[in-house]
This record gives sequence, C-alpha cells and structure tokens, in this order.
Amino acid sequence: QVHLVESGGGLVQAGASLRLSCAASGRTFSDYTMGWFRQAPGKEREFVAAISWNGGSTKYADSVKGRFTISRDNAKNTVFLQMNSLKPEDTDVYYCAGNRAYGLTDNPRFYNYWGQGTQVTVSL
Repeated sequence: QVHLVESGGGLVQAGASLRLSCAASGRTFSDYTMGWFRQAPGKEREFVAAISWNGGSTKYADSVKGRFTISRDNAKNTVFLQMNSLKPEDTDVYYCAGNRAYGLTDNPRFYNYWGQGTQVTVSL
C-alpha cells in the first residue's frame, strides 16, 4: 500500500519554474514506477512523465520534453517534477501516481495509487 501527497503547486507567470514534490508513505516505495499526470476540468487525465523504480529510466510527454524533469529520492520516499519555462497551457491539477507492474506506461488506468493533486496555474 502506498499513500501519496503532492505539494509545490501555485500561481506563477509564464516562463517561471516550479518544483512539485510527491511524498509517499509505505515501505515499498522503491518497488514502484512513479508518474506525474495532469488534468483540467472536463478533460481526460494526461500523462506528463514517469520514472522507473531506481530512477534509471524516464519517459516524458512530447509537450513537456526539454522543460520538465522527473526525479526521485528513494531514501526520502519522494518523487519530484521540476517544471521550467512554464506556459499558460501547463495550467492544470497535477497528480502523482504509482504502479508496480506496468513500467513506464503513460496509461493512467495502469496506476494503482494516486495523490490528491496540486494546482498549478500559469498566467501570461
């Protein structure tokens, strides 16, 4: 069982940076591939990035490649999303999620555990 809590969201201007954190409880955090997703009201949940259990492999959505970086610290049971050069279209609620069996999948249906989300708003 993994309980996830996101933090670090906020209101920033276009071009700014934010760093999201996702703290996990449970003793098996390092067994899980971790992902970040985002969702706007009335829209499907969208894949952003994923990182393998040891941080050795990552995957990004095309829309964030070169601007966002996912990382993890298994000693602190935390996964991060560094977001640079933010754009208004990055405005969404951001969720972290974990899956144990499906690797770097971008399909939210394969993630078993989800946080409550943190709002990111980027203004012009």
